[in-house]
Amino acid sequence: MTEHCACDVAILGGGIVGASAALALRRMGFSVTLLERDLCGSRSSGVNYGGVRRQGRPLTQLPLAQRAHGIWTRLTELIGIDGEYVQSGHLKLARSPSDLAALGAYFEASAGFGMDLQMLDAKALRQRFPWLGESAIGGSLCPRDGHANPRLVSPAFAKAAAAMGADIREQMPVDEVAHDGKHFTLTCSQRLVLRAPYLLNCAGAWAGHIAARFNEVVPMVSSHPVMAVTEPLPMFMTLSLGVEGGGIYARQAPRGNCVIGGSQGYALDDQRARPSREAIALVLERTVELMPELRHAHLIRTWSGTEGYLPDREPVIGLSRTTPGLIHGFGFAGAGFQIGPAVGEVLAELVRDGASTTPISAFSIARFATAPPVFSSVPPSATST
Repeated sequence: MTEHCACDVAILGGGIVGASAALALRRMGFSVTLLERDLCGSRSSGVNYGGVRRQGRPLTQLPLAQRAHGIWTRLTELIGIDGEYVQSGHLKLARSPSDLAALGAYFEASAGFGMDLQMLDAKALRQRFPWLGESAIGGSLCPRDGHANPRLVSPAFAKAAAAMGADIREQMPVDEVAHDGKHFTLTCSQRLVLRAPYLLNCAGAWAGHIAARFNEVVPMVSSHPVMAVTEPLPMFMTLSLGVEGGGIYARQAPRGNCVIGGSQGYALDDQRARPSREAIALVLERTVELMPELRHAHLIRTWSGTEGYLPDREPVIGLSRTTPGLIHGFGFAGAGFQIGPAVGEVLAELVRDGASTTPISAFSIARFATAPPVFSSVPPSATST
């Protein structure tokens, strides 16, 4: 028997963005139903590296990142667990003079965003982090950035939203999405038909398909980062490590395991990905170059996932140009874990107010449009369910 129900806001996708939006909307008093094809936090939100960094983000994203930084500092209050979140510091390394110059330019450009970056030359780097390899010639330290465990944090946002009264439907793939001018109708096989005046498109790497259904085509492609974790090792690295220009990132978990990432895996199908032996070998080579301590460490697990990337490496966040009540939040290019909770709050503000207190104009889906909008961007009233 098919269940028919209605709510103020329907959310597609139970990653950290969709789940945090559900939590924020419930705190505002909206009725919410979240539909997740698998389990909440089981896709890129739960299998990513776990970096909680502001350093290195485009300047357009720093207001969101600063807002998110405040949310992360009260994580336990919001979701009931600390998620192994620590403000360990994030160190971005330079391996060439041009890398060092790029870090210096970012230091100057981001000075007004309160990150308190510290530039370190080779001598200071060796004094503070003697475990680093010789290829590192300098770096930039953001002392209050950090890392967390995504396998704990992302599902916890969905659990917190459910505890606040959100209707969280896991293993609920959506077959059809339609809009009649006032309401969205989401059909889930013979199990559920859901109606709502608002729809949040938080479907991650698959969100482009939803946008396309409403004549908003975006040039999003999938990417498959390679991740690995070592056996537990004696603690030697307290911070999160990145490299200017990309290539490798690493952190050490509280149990001593080193989580490392870089390179690219490959897709098995449109939902699954796997790291290749060649990609794993490249990650290990780059890691040992920067951290000789790991030369004899054993890997105990490797994995990959699927993330959505847009050409400018910026996300899509904001109101639809074609469909009243449709609001997008996707395309985070492998860097959505830190800003995810802030994006969730922004999406909730867009439902309630039609605008956000955090600047998001750079993330409008309009930057990919080839035709003028076909409706006024004023969304419908959420009380019209």
